Amino acid sequence: MQRPLENFFRALRAADIRVSPAESIDAHRTVDLVGYDDRQLFKDALCVALAKTPDEVASFDDCFEMFFAREEFAADDDGGDRQRPQGAEGDEAFGEELGNVPLAEMLLDGDGSEMAAALEQSANRVGATEIQYFSQRGYFARRILDDMGLRDLEKLIAQLRRGAGDDGADDGGDAADLAQRLEQGRRYLLDESRQYVERQYELYARANGEALREEFLMETRMSSLEQRDFVRMHKIVRRMAKRLATRYSRRRKHTKRGQLDIRRTLRRNMPHDGIPFEVLWKHIKIERPKIVVICDVSRSVAAAARFLLLFLYSLNEVIAQLQAYAFSDRLVDVGDILEHNDVETAIPEIMAKIGFRSTDYGQALDDYEENFMDDLDRHTTVIILGDGRSNFTDPRIDIMRRLHDRSRAVIWLNPEPETFWGTGDSEMPRYRQFCHVAKTCSTVMHLERVIDDILKSYARA
Repeated sequence: MQRPLENFFRALRAADIRVSPAESIDAHRTVDLVGYDDRQLFKDALCVALAKTPDEVASFDDCFEMFFAREEFAADDDGGDRQRPQGAEGDEAFGEELGNVPLAEMLLDGDGSEMAAALEQSANRVGATEIQYFSQRGYFARRILDDMGLRDLEKLIAQLRRGAGDDGADDGGDAADLAQRLEQGRRYLLDESRQYVERQYELYARANGEALREEFLMETRMSSLEQRDFVRMHKIVRRMAKRLATRYSRRRKHTKRGQLDIRRTLRRNMPHDGIPFEVLWKHIKIERPKIVVICDVSRSVAAAARFLLLFLYSLNEVIAQLQAYAFSDRLVDVGDILEHNDVETAIPEIMAKIGFRSTDYGQALDDYEENFMDDLDRHTTVIILGDGRSNFTDPRIDIMRRLHDRSRAVIWLNPEPETFWGTGDSEMPRYRQFCHVAKTCSTVMHLERVIDDILKSYARA
């Protein structure tokens, strides 16, 4: 069971269940104690040893049932093409031919457990557990069957058909019947091997496919994403936000481990003529960031606004000091909506309340100054999400200047390429001079990098 257990650990890791080397050793010891006779006891013991959270327990159950399922070559009741072939009395006349092709004898014997064991042994020899892509199913299924002796079986079927076509052969009818049953067995093998390989893909490689899909979506322009991708994007953005918060939101305390702080030590011990009675060590203090986000949800950026708000919603769950505002022509506080509703309710409510209107950046900035500017201080980072197109209205650059002067940093994220800035009604060149950072931000990957940089700056402070 050494190899099956190791493969099972690989399948668990592919299902996002962390299995460290130490935990795999514990699992082996657990199996040595409980044995394999009682399936439920075996499953529960492994679950206790390997699954550490309720989510991992649920994933473990699914993975265990799939991994230890032996559905291949089970009895079929549908009478279709996957029905097993059966031996017949006339087969003794072809004993020599069948004896040279063990796979043919195995098919005619109809022993499902024997065929399943042979299939699994061949799969191990050809490395079916190394499957990476969905398109490799046919390749690995054929390699497994070739290892089992499919080519010899196909040669035997062709030989029997030639014999059945020979008018002088007394057993021509028996040869045709045997060839037909073996052809049925060949199709049966193909179906079962494909089913087996698909199970290997689900166990070992589906996570790779999901990762590739997520990587593609993270680098796709938010305005180009489709409705069918929204659920997946929600998971991606939420995971990104939590990862960033976990990395930067904790505080590191003073410690006597690390690098000696020579300047502070000398300063502290000046009353003792520089003799280091008190030794001070360098430490890093990470403060929780204070962030204000102002999001344009007008018609010009409506397609991207959903995902910008989605990121806000996820960030709001993990960073306490977040103030969120949205605007088209007027600006409103949307913090309560994000905080007290799930994302499926919050975003449509925000868009219905203030979205899809003509843009007026000047009016939005005026609303912010009148109602919320007093909340700004030198510890606040302001993130503005929008294209900077104000429909030729007064952009209120004076308010933008005051926003810049009162805050720690102003970061403008624009979903348009930089080559579009300043064209038509774009006021980005004028706004840009009062931004500490102004970047194109058309994908969630861009969003993650910007937020990462912000939180990292707090860590260095």
